[in-house]
Amino acid sequence: MAVRVICFYQPGCMGCMEQTPINREVERKLSLKIEEIDAVKHPQLIRQYGLKVTPTIVILNNDVVEERLEGVVHTEQFEATLKKYQ
Repeated sequence: MAVRVICFYQPGCMGCMEQTPINREVERKLSLKIEEIDAVKHPQLIRQYGLKVTPTIVILNNDVVEERLEGVVHTEQFEATLKKYQ
């Protein structure tokens, strides 16, 4: 199973700044990499993934979107969601 986790953010977004240390903690605890992509610099991805807010976390399994988490996702919820795919 090829799981990919992407966190879309934009500069100056307060929620995005809150999400970043949560992402680092989850990466450390679950030994995985969370890709962080500046949505403003990649407008094609905004359309591709139907982004409405930042931060938005997209979980892909074999390049198919399995889950989308919008807004700040706290550590416990984020970990529980990701553990379904490990």
